[in-house]
Amino acid sequence: MADNRKARRVSFTGGIPTFMMAIDGTWRRACLLKDVSDSGAKVKVEGSVQGLHLNEFFLLLSSTGLAYRRCQLVWVNGEELGMTFLKPGASKRPTAAAAPPPS
Repeated sequence: MADNRKARRVSFTGGIPTFMMAIDGTWRRACLLKDVSDSGAKVKVEGSVQGLHLNEFFLLLSSTGLAYRRCQLVWVNGEELGMTFLKPGASKRPTAAAAPPPS
């Protein structure tokens, strides 16, 4: 099956420790960054995401929170989440949380 992604991805063996955080700061979860591109990323979440508002959130790429991306959930597969990076001023894509991850 062909890879239909628009942007080239970089994968990290073992993952890179990062955090996901709610836009309003009400929750935060540790995760491992598995791969990333200019347009999105895949993470493995440590702990449950059940009940969290995942339509829009931040992916914190530094321990101080100074490097981050605003994200929108694209898919969930067990502990792994796929997300797209939201560009400032861009309209949000419809959420497809139930969609399976791309192969």
